[in-house]
Amino acid sequence: MPTGADARIVIVGCGISGIATAQRLVKSGFNHVRILEATGRSGGRIKTGKFGDNIVELGANWIHGPSEENPVFCLARQYGLLSPDALTPENQAMDIGGHPPWIPNVFTSSGRKLSPEDVYPSVEMFKELLDECTEFQEKGGEPWPSVGQFIRAEVLQRSAEKWEADKAGSLQRCMFSTMMKVECCVSGTHSLDDLGLGANGLYKTTLGLDCTFPRGYEGLVRKLMSEFPAGVVSYNTPVRRIHWNNSDKSDAHVNVECVDGKMVAADHVIVTVPLGYLKKHYTSLFHPPLPLHKIHSIQRLGFGTNNKIFVEFDSPWWDDDCEVIYLVWEDEDGMVDQVQDVPGSWIKKLFGFTVLKPTERFGHVLCGWIAGHESNYMETLSEQEVLHAVTQLVRRFTGNPIITPRRVLRSQWFHDPWTCGSYSYTSRGCSLQDLENLMEPLPSKRSLAQPLQVLFAGEATHPCYFSTVHGALLTGWREADRLLAHYSSAHSAQPTKSKL
Repeated sequence: MPTGADARIVIVGCGISGIATAQRLVKSGFNHVRILEATGRSGGRIKTGKFGDNIVELGANWIHGPSEENPVFCLARQYGLLSPDALTPENQAMDIGGHPPWIPNVFTSSGRKLSPEDVYPSVEMFKELLDECTEFQEKGGEPWPSVGQFIRAEVLQRSAEKWEADKAGSLQRCMFSTMMKVECCVSGTHSLDDLGLGANGLYKTTLGLDCTFPRGYEGLVRKLMSEFPAGVVSYNTPVRRIHWNNSDKSDAHVNVECVDGKMVAADHVIVTVPLGYLKKHYTSLFHPPLPLHKIHSIQRLGFGTNNKIFVEFDSPWWDDDCEVIYLVWEDEDGMVDQVQDVPGSWIKKLFGFTVLKPTERFGHVLCGWIAGHESNYMETLSEQEVLHAVTQLVRRFTGNPIITPRRVLRSQWFHDPWTCGSYSYTSRGCSLQDLENLMEPLPSKRSLAQPLQVLFAGEATHPCYFSTVHGALLTGWREADRLLAHYSSAHSAQPTKSKL
């Protein structure tokens, strides 16, 4: 059996979880660590781009919960990548529950600008219901299978007591539709009807007001990778198949077959590809096939799309202190979070925009958010078609027929062949067991074969921080520590030589 220093480790994917795995193994004395990356870049779903003269995030956007519990925050602070306001004790102590207290502007489809007080009842009720959704995980016996069904049922019951069946009540229900679209983006799901109610409470937040990287999220990737020795990453090297549980006379427990035909021998392979890619390719990626319980969990867990549309204007049509713009369609009092006619009405799924701050750096740039099937369809359109749709949308909601955006830039995660979407969520019928099945190494503990041949990392394998960068990073460290413990115990079990 090789020692840790001699063990051949192959990591599939150079996203943040693969990078974190390699970093910990290299620093711990493993000399044969190699990352196979399908594309020509590192970072995976961390992707910083240029929009005119601005740096924008096409992928991961925030450090969610930047406090001592969050390793991404701690690393970013260590590397000097954050602005001073993100480092204050007050910022780290804020408990926002995953929803930053942004200052909103609210516009309606008839061109009216509302005050936040106009929609305050629905926003507050929505927050209350989201909090209640997290409680069924521990209580058990959830009354509805999905978050969407629970919210609609409760709103109908509670609003009957609070809101009259008049225009004011209709407006509150229309705002609920907007808030449901917001939550689709937060959760990365097409509809809240796809989001499991019982499993919704598995997701945990950490303290801290979400913050960004002033010089781009990829700065964290570069800092971590600067600690690698030369030649660790092989770019443009997609993997076709992982041959594990080998019964031939080869000295390798695992052979990684690349698309170009090359075979890479390994003692351990750590798979860090997105769940979206696994869903599409698990049947062909592993030989022999994955165990049935792992396949079922891959199928049950959700993986959706949340895309961004950056839009630049010559001058702002929102208030100076505005941080988020909500768009309320006045024909959506049925509390809907999806459209019937996707090709004709996909733009209605876009809940609104966040304002890129500070204005001195970004100018007048908004980031639109759109999730689900409508987001997938948006990716198939030309940039000019997207620009036209956004222009018509803004003109309608502001009542200003001459507003013209200067340009747009959008992400396209669903049609990226190596991600097939944005991030994971706990869908209907999911449980903690599915997340545990996904992270379970191969072969299983019950097997007599060489253990830890194939390990699994990535945000979808974290039991409570799934869908986050810190969740992905922690799973990389987890699998590195699993190998460290394996070789530590193996070494301590070796008989010692007698001094006689």
